[in-house]
Amino acid sequence: MNLVATLDDYGKPAWIIAMIVGFLAWWPIGLGVLAYLIWSGRMGCGNRVAWRDYFNSEVQRFGSGLGTFRSTGNRAFDAYREETLNRLEEEAKEFQAFLQRLRHAKDKAEFDQFMAERRSGVTG
Repeated sequence: MNLVATLDDYGKPAWIIAMIVGFLAWWPIGLGVLAYLIWSGRMGCGNRVAWRDYFNSEVQRFGSGLGTFRSTGNRAFDAYREETLNRLEEEAKEFQAFLQRLRHAKDKAEFDQFMAERRSGVTG
């Protein structure tokens, strides 16, 4: 495993080079290195946080929010699009608030259950 630690020290480029050399030497070796990279998470392929961060950076690159579209030249459509996007943003905010209330209610119920069990265990 010393080879793995050494390649980790050099980062992703070293792993990519190792995979390419593996394919050039004998294709099953390259395929094995590729499978190891994906399943070990070293390349970030299955990392949802990395995908979310990538998506957020792309959204920021093209403008903050959904209302940054260019005009199509049709004022009726532009007004409809703006109204729909505003409605969707408002619904998303309401849904996030609902989820927050739901989480709070679940936490409170779990805490109340814990306290009830604790009280019954202490007195009984």
